[in-house]
Amino acid sequence: MKIFKFIRGLCLAAGVFFPVAATAQTGGLTVELNKVEPSETGGCSAFFLFRNETDNSFDGFEMSLAILDTQGVIDRLLSIDAAPLPLSRTTLKLFEIPEIACENISEILLHDLTSCRPQNGDEMDCFPILTLRSRAPAALVK
Repeated sequence: MKIFKFIRGLCLAAGVFFPVAATAQTGGLTVELNKVEPSETGGCSAFFLFRNETDNSFDGFEMSLAILDTQGVIDRLLSIDAAPLPLSRTTLKLFEIPEIACENISEILLHDLTSCRPQNGDEMDCFPILTLRSRAPAALVK
């Protein structure tokens, strides 16, 4: 009986001291603006990496982005469809931002997630599991 109490105490202590273990099984979804370069059409080509470390593949993943110029003024809204996002994979997607040069983009704001639908599931709120990053000169923010 003493050994049972001892083991139970160790398990409870592990939950207090190592709470990350409970959440480590389900990772998040990272969207990274990896690079931008001038496109042949005079706009800007934006290369995005989507790192899906969740327990779901996504059949639907659409973002509404606000493109801000160097003055911080919204130049345009852009909707992009990044689906599908396979489970435990990093996916590269290329999107064209028309009629604005890359050097004139200061920030890309994730205005809304118009779709976040796991495979064989219902739409869900993905903002809590979403992390945004940028390696490009333009910031990518929520």
